Amino acid sequence: MRAALLGALLAGPAFALPATALAGNGIATLESQYSVAETEERLIEAVEGKGLTVMAQVDHQANAKTVDLEMRATRLVIFGNPAAGTQLMKCAPTVAIDLPMKMLIWKDGDTVKVAYNTAEYLVERHGIGDCAAPVQEKVGQALDGFAKAAAGVK
Repeated sequence: MRAALLGALLAGPAFALPATALAGNGIATLESQYSVAETEERLIEAVEGKGLTVMAQVDHQANAKTVDLEMRATRLVIFGNPAAGTQLMKCAPTVAIDLPMKMLIWKDGDTVKVAYNTAEYLVERHGIGDCAAPVQEKVGQALDGFAKAAAGVK
């Protein structure tokens, strides 16, 4: 039953992503039209604009410099909505290991990318099943919208 629900939800337009954007590991990836810093700023604006809370920002490149190591620009934005997250955690407490939500932004050669765990991945990973149906589509749409806004993708 869970597989049927997941299949039906994935077939819907709410989860439509470019074919190359969804990998088999539950991570959706988009290419950004902007620098890492600008993509991060745009993501934060989109998240806060929808009333969600940015809980932390991690600059992995800056952290690497503190131990005299170099790495490409890589930033993680951690954000959430207790109303949605609590509903998911009530369905399966283990989903808390993946919450709050996060998006990774990094420089990959000449390209900047944005990646995040898909809502359907979280449902499958934690065996949430039908319990998540009321929020899964909204979470999926929100994540997709935030990534597209950050990356400048329509």
